[in-house]
Parts: sequence; C-alpha cells; structure tokens
Amino acid sequence: MAARPDPRRLAAFLDGPPESCRLVLLLGDDEGLISERAARLVAAVAGDDPLCREEAGREAQRDAGALPALAAAQPLMGGRVAVRVRGATDAWAEAAKAALAGPGPGLVVMEAPGLKKTGKLHGAVAAHAAGTVVECYAERGAELRGSIARILGELDAQAEPEALDWLAERAGEDRLALRRTLEVLALHAEPGARIAVEDAMAVLGETSLLDLDEALLAAGQGDVAAADRAIARAMAEGANPIQVIRAALRQVQRLHQAALAVAAGVPAGEAVGALRPPVFWKSKAAYERALRKWSPARLEALGAALLRAERQAKTTALPDATVARHAILGIARGAR
Repeated sequence: MAARPDPRRLAAFLDGPPESCRLVLLLGDDEGLISERAARLVAAVAGDDPLCREEAGREAQRDAGALPALAAAQPLMGGRVAVRVRGATDAWAEAAKAALAGPGPGLVVMEAPGLKKTGKLHGAVAAHAAGTVVECYAERGAELRGSIARILGELDAQAEPEALDWLAERAGEDRLALRRTLEVLALHAEPGARIAVEDAMAVLGETSLLDLDEALLAAGQGDVAAADRAIARAMAEGANPIQVIRAALRQVQRLHQAALAVAAGVPAGEAVGALRPPVFWKSKAAYERALRKWSPARLEALGAALLRAERQAKTTALPDATVARHAILGIARGAR
C-alpha cells in the first residue's frame, strides 16, 4: 500500500523524499498548494541541476514506457532525476503503474487537482508500496501560520508572531495569491528586521485585504453604508467575489464559536481572545460589538445563507460580484 505521510512529518517528506518512493501523487482542491508542493519535491530531489529535472508531456501518457524511462535516466553529473507531470488525470494510470514498477531511482511527481479518490490513477498509486499520496486542501490555523512563516523564510524574511497571526487571519484560499502577497511584503522588509503587524499593514494597506476586512467588520455591526463603501473599494482593487463570500463565512464561523462561549457564560472579551488564530487587536472591539447583535442560532443560519450564496455565485447566471456584494450587505442589514 502507498504511504501517506504523517501530517506532522509532511514537511520533512517534502524536503527529502526517500529513494524508496518512486511516485508522489498530489491531489486536492487547492491547486496553488499542489503546485507549490510539487516544486518543493522537485527541488528536494533535483536541486538546482537542470539536467536532473524533466517535464513529462502527453506523449508519456500515451506511451507507458516513457515515464519509467525518464525516471531511470542517469544525469551526466550524477544525482537523482525528478520528473514532473502537470494536470494528471486517470488517463495517466497505466503510465503511473509502469513508473512505480520501474528500475530508476528517480522520482515522478504528479499534480492532479480535482482528481477523484475513486479513480484509476489514485487506485494505482495508493495500491503500490513505492507510491505516496499527498492530499492538498486549504490550510487553516497553526498549519497555515507555519506555511506563512516558511514562505517568508524562503524569501529571506521573518515576521513577529502577531504579524503571522494577522496574515493567517486574512489569508484567502488562493495559495498563489498568498505567495504573491508575501513576496511583496518580503520585498519591502528591512534586511535583518522582523516584520511587525504595523509593517504588514503599511505595505498591504492599499490592497483589497484591508478593505475586505473593513467591510466584514462593518457588516457584522450593522453599518450598511460603511460596509457598502468598503466592499466597493475591495472589489475595485481586485477582491475575488468567491474570496469575499468565503472570508465572510470564515468570520461568521469565528463569531459563532465566540457566541457559543458567551452563551455558556464566558465574557465577550474572553471569548474573542480565545479565538485561534487570534483576532487582530484593533478588531477585537468590533468583534465584541458584533457578539451583542448576533445569537449563535442567527449566526448558524447566516453561515448556511453564505454557503448558498457561494453556490449561487458559481452556478447561476447572476454576476458573482453582485451575489457577493448582496451577501455582505445582507449581513449588515441583518445586524441592524
């Protein structure tokens, strides 16, 4: 049976896959995370040597012998070959079986966003001892915070714990967008200095992140006019409508968690302070005011409404920006 790395040891596996592993299948709904982890595996195996890196195209899909031949290649200067397959589907199942049974020390890295676990490719890799399946879904909490710290480290930058919390709280579900945001932040960081919350706000303050945050906080307190202005700015600055709805859903889920604690007798300040990742200190008062307006039952219903809004934005002819804006203003009107 294929190995499934322990989540606690996944980072070590990505930075040093053993030679007993011949094929890694990366699947899940986070395409950016899949691509990032694939690049990390390739770098771990091939280093900076271009002779140790191969890209397998469609011809390798049709010729079952091509993929194991690429993995078995002996680079001129030695080392281990990494063969990258992008956009893998079940049509690659036979090629994957051949690569798993092949003689080479090389590693095949298959990126398969959206691949079903019941399909042929997953079955072929999962059934073989030389295969490894890595699931890539949007990270949350401490895992996301750790990834942000690691990416900043790759960019020769470091951040204070409070800045990591602030970034993790505002990270969307687009991994590539998150990396671009961190690249901008690292570019503006002082050499050798740790990035503080104020630094992150100053650098990213003109992006849609803060406008979206302002819109959600205003909506939760019932300030329709402020929410409308902030959501308009966020949209104008490039906020993705699905990102807007999901950000609203995350905030509602956090408020619901705090509201349950308040209903059990915990003071609002303590309930907000217990949320993880922590609420940014400047937003704590707004969270507490929102808790006075929303009961756990109403927040649960609001979460269900936002899930319906996301489906509507994806599946109907209505403009997704209109659906997202209507959802945020609906929150504000509900709070009033």
